Amino acid sequence: MTGRKRPAVLWYQRWLVNPVARRTARFTPGAAVVETTGRRSGLPRRTPVGGTLEGGTFWWVSEFGRQSQYVRNIEADPRVRVQLKGRWYAGTAAPVDDDDPIARLERLPKGNSKVVRLFGTELLTMRIDLDAPPE
Repeated sequence: MTGRKRPAVLWYQRWLVNPVARRTARFTPGAAVVETTGRRSGLPRRTPVGGTLEGGTFWWVSEFGRQSQYVRNIEADPRVRVQLKGRWYAGTAAPVDDDDPIARLERLPKGNSKVVRLFGTELLTMRIDLDAPPE
């Protein structure tokens, strides 16, 4: 099932969910947009995610782990920006291999966490340490 599930979910996210989510993230509780630099193109790439801010760190769980293009971009260049409630913050992102993504999802927004658990195939906790945390 996993072999067929991932391409279907990717198509659905790329063409239906992500375009809307990028525009509405600033109004949606628990939603954010992570901007990475394309590892080949050098162009900014914006990906909507669901997560939470704890102090000066933004946490979320990637559905497809290191197979996600934005995770590959982060591994190539960890400097990112994240849009939280309509404001952009710079920071340094990284995968957190020693964190339990299922346990992490329990602390993240419930709706997004359910979707990630349902469609995700290789869950991976991610974090952004913000240069200047929101006030």
